[in-house]
Amino acid sequence: MNFETPLQKGILIKRYKRFLADVETNKGILTMHCPNTGAMTSCKTPGNIIYYSKSPNKKRKYPHTFELYVNEDGEFVGINTHRANKIIEEALIKNQISGLESWQIYREVKVGPSRLDFLLVNPNNQEKHYIEVKSVTLEDSSIGYFPDAQSQRAIKHLKTLQSLIQQGHKASLIFCVQHTAIKQVRPATHIHPEYSVELQQAARSGVNIRAFKCDISPLSINISEEIQVNIDH
Repeated sequence: MNFETPLQKGILIKRYKRFLADVETNKGILTMHCPNTGAMTSCKTPGNIIYYSKSPNKKRKYPHTFELYVNEDGEFVGINTHRANKIIEEALIKNQISGLESWQIYREVKVGPSRLDFLLVNPNNQEKHYIEVKSVTLEDSSIGYFPDAQSQRAIKHLKTLQSLIQQGHKASLIFCVQHTAIKQVRPATHIHPEYSVELQQAARSGVNIRAFKCDISPLSINISEEIQVNIDH
């Protein structure tokens, strides 16, 4: 996924009210949209470098968007969780995800009370495969954790995927790892133990749980390799 235009550099002053960030730039201090509902633990230290985009939409109250964060070790972190779907969609289109090559792709499909990110349909036999994508940015000692805050919505998605398995469909949870230091993904039991239990139940029920690490730069974010998911922690 290439950014529409190369991102611009700034220095983070603070992130606040969940969806706002003040950033020092060569144009002065800008207040910009922060498209991340999580706690952003270890991804919001004042004084660190960030990269941002600018929307051509002149009706936006905050035309700039906080996109990337650079931590103290120089690792890139993708802050914009909305990018995760685009990253995985492009990987599916390019047949970069093994076992899901050349399926027809439908976005944002409603399943009961939930909305899942993708429905894939096998053109040969019309088999259905539902996918939910989650962005992983919380890192500790090269391990990525999800979620970074308690999330009943994430649990609802796991239950929906399990119900689809029971109906005879295929279903996957894909962790899009937007942190260049992460080498393995685990459920954040220390943050949301209920999610960890539900993730283990989903795996036992037949939901495929996979994680893909990304290469990240101010020019683009693309998956680079599949990495291990350890659901027992």
